[in-house]
Amino acid sequence: MPDGDGPNLKRTGIIAAVAAIAVVGIGIGTRVHSQAQLATWTHDQSTPTVTVIHAKPSAATTALTLPATLQALQSAPIYARTSGYIRKWFVDIGDTVGRGQLLAVIDAPEVDQQLAAARADLQTARANQQLAATTATRWQTMLGKDAVSKQETDEKVGDLAAKSAVANAARANVSRLQYQQGFTRLTAPFAGVVTTRSTDIGALVTAGSAASAPLFTVSDVSKIRAFVKVPQAYSAQVHPGMEVQLTLPEYPGRTFKAVMTRSADAVDTSSGTVLVELLADNGDRALKPGAYSQATFPIGRAGAAVELPASAMIIGKNGTQVAVLDAGGKVRLKTVTIGRDLGDRVQISAGLTPADQVIDNPPDSIQSGDKVQVARGGK
Repeated sequence: MPDGDGPNLKRTGIIAAVAAIAVVGIGIGTRVHSQAQLATWTHDQSTPTVTVIHAKPSAATTALTLPATLQALQSAPIYARTSGYIRKWFVDIGDTVGRGQLLAVIDAPEVDQQLAAARADLQTARANQQLAATTATRWQTMLGKDAVSKQETDEKVGDLAAKSAVANAARANVSRLQYQQGFTRLTAPFAGVVTTRSTDIGALVTAGSAASAPLFTVSDVSKIRAFVKVPQAYSAQVHPGMEVQLTLPEYPGRTFKAVMTRSADAVDTSSGTVLVELLADNGDRALKPGAYSQATFPIGRAGAAVELPASAMIIGKNGTQVAVLDAGGKVRLKTVTIGRDLGDRVQISAGLTPADQVIDNPPDSIQSGDKVQVARGGK
């Protein structure tokens, strides 16, 4: 090998070694950078991305509209008080009836037979009583002449008392059966309209059966009562004497005047509402018992109420909550009070302010203290 080739080979080897070391270093650096990027991506993926919104102040309102259930001023189901068969009925659904008007007649042969037997027993008891009275009078007369003993006379007087008691019992039994026989005529307890009829001629009716249905239902619809559940936040703004407007879907554009008559003055713990009663005149029978309506109260909004999309609500075992971000960017669940359900929006009457950063569509698993990241453009 020539002398000049030695240094060249040595230089070439050094260059190759440096190149190899450089390649290895670049590879290690690339791998480390990739691992760092992967760790950052994994951390970002484990942190939920949320959209943050702010509650908007609720616009001042002049009315509160709530669902209402209508009921008759008074309603009475008419049951059979004696067993028998329907001989005839005189009214049907929709008929107007007066107080004491005959609704139906029941044939009760068993009661008739019992009454006949009771009257016969009464006649027998009266005959025995009269005989005992005559005997007692005769023995008392003979006692005055010392013709009989005092013991025998007392026995006759005691027999009269016993026969008188039997006669009184027989008379009471006749009165009871006569009263029961009067139940074969079903009459209306008050003026109103027949809202149900569940019997027909020849139908067997049994008195005292818990499973029996009323033969008729009579309702007084001259006035209609409406029951409304008012949220607690508005309960202080409603009071007896307040005029309320009722609307029904079958009468678009028409309103019915009602007056609030009473309040339960107690909050239902399951719904957070106060039950109130309204009373409305119903001369044309447009308002029907059992119908759904809406009651509009002339009140303003409750305090500093705010509105949120319904999608921001969290309903769980802890009640109604929303998820908000604190100053450190962590989640905090706040309990709120719903004033009104506006469909796609909910009016919050307590527990939230417009300054709170509320998470819209929060994940089901979100908890207080969770770390989240805010989507761009979310605020």
